[in-house]
Amino acid sequence: MSGSVRRTFVVEADGGSRGNPGPAGYGAVVRDAATGETLREAAEFIGRATNNVAEYRGLLAGLRAARELDPDAAVLVRMDSKLVVEQMSGRWKIKHPDMRPLALEAASVFPPDAVTYEWIPREKNKHADRLANEAMDAGGRGEQWQEGASTAEPDAGPAPAPVAAAPGAG
Repeated sequence: MSGSVRRTFVVEADGGSRGNPGPAGYGAVVRDAATGETLREAAEFIGRATNNVAEYRGLLAGLRAARELDPDAAVLVRMDSKLVVEQMSGRWKIKHPDMRPLALEAASVFPPDAVTYEWIPREKNKHADRLANEAMDAGGRGEQWQEGASTAEPDAGPAPAPVAAAPGAG
């Protein structure tokens, strides 16, 4: 991509299970790294699953949404799941058979050099966490989550600071 600047997205993803395993859902947000603007939200109730499977499903949804926006983008994934971040970064082995195919699928959405992973504390992942909880609440009512159907208050505080550039963004 000589002569052009590679677009960079921040994907924030979360998953949860009420019981482990139990009723589970995920949430994902795609932001423009330069402006912090939310470009896409995704959430889904996935039925009975573990927390870790829900986390991986959130990662997949976020990566897919980013790819739909720009398949040539660089992506910084921020998650509060140390397990997913370390496994997807290649530092920890993926031993659980339910997570291996999800990790392989996540790794195939973008070229490996286009995605970096960063662990963040749970309190910095409130938007994705809220979406995951909305999806689980909707599932408990026998409904599917719908973007924009939230009755929750908007996230308090400013948007996360823009990200200068992710590796491979130059």
